[in-house]
Amino acid sequence: MEKEEWNPGKLLGLSGNYWMSCTLHAGVKLGIFSHIGNRSFSAEEVAQKVAGNTRSVTMLLNALTAMNLLVKKDDFFSNTPFSASYLTKESPQYLGYMIMHHHHLLPSWIRLDEGVVTGRPVRGRASFDNPEVRESFLMGMFNMAMNLAPQMAALIDLSDRHNLLDLGGGPGTYAIHFCLKNPGLKATVFDLKTTQPFAERTIARFGLSERIDFQPGNYNEEAVKGTYDIAWLSQILHGEGPEEAQEIINKAVSALHPGGLIMIHEFLLNNDLDGPLFPALFTLNMLLGTEHGQSYSEQEIMDMLDKAGVKEIKRLPVQTPNDSGVIQGKV
Repeated sequence: MEKEEWNPGKLLGLSGNYWMSCTLHAGVKLGIFSHIGNRSFSAEEVAQKVAGNTRSVTMLLNALTAMNLLVKKDDFFSNTPFSASYLTKESPQYLGYMIMHHHHLLPSWIRLDEGVVTGRPVRGRASFDNPEVRESFLMGMFNMAMNLAPQMAALIDLSDRHNLLDLGGGPGTYAIHFCLKNPGLKATVFDLKTTQPFAERTIARFGLSERIDFQPGNYNEEAVKGTYDIAWLSQILHGEGPEEAQEIINKAVSALHPGGLIMIHEFLLNNDLDGPLFPALFTLNMLLGTEHGQSYSEQEIMDMLDKAGVKEIKRLPVQTPNDSGVIQGKV
């Protein structure tokens, strides 16, 4: 792929692009799009709904209109079809939780230079103890996975498998869609106890409480109970350094029956580690928030699987946004 050609205009546009990001974040945090819904309101009416100053709310509404996220007609504001689909809480396609997760990451990204100089994280995992921050993260992961999980379930044949371990599965999105696609499949979501209420509510919403259970635990510290014929590890290795990631893979492999499958879903760097863009930026996000976390290359994941005794290792032909991929092997 050709490298992007830069010019001063593009460079300054990139430098100031956080203005648009923060405008979007403010709109979502204030619930502007959800308050408007499928109706039209004046700036004064929207200001009343958010208990805000009419002058400043008008400025925000006009900026969101300039960004083509609202439509303004005769001084009344309404959602665009896109905003109604992705920025109103009532929509099943709502992405606001992930946008708020990005918002909560902003203070640490401002300190990226500090993280690079010290090699140390500048935000703590304790921030996830905040209920709002944790909800945004978990439900943001759910929203993103809801777009990917049906595609994964359609492409990955698990029709001859019976017990799936969704290790670090959060709200259980992948377990849900694998079970929906494969009526003979049962699943266990293994994650922190603080995640359990989110997962159980989500699983119940899909009518799968009888087929998907939740096992509370910390996969860095505790053994997984039970034996399975599939282990699904989606976006958990990047939070750990190579030694810890190897231990997690070893733990997942030890929970599998002979002939079981292990599948690892991660943002994958190329083997030179200098692209694609999103995994290269994401590894900086891990620098800011973890002691040793990073993005991994396809070869690095394959080497870890090989070291754990996994055979028939291959990358599945799955195309996803942000250059995530799935690597599979058999024990």
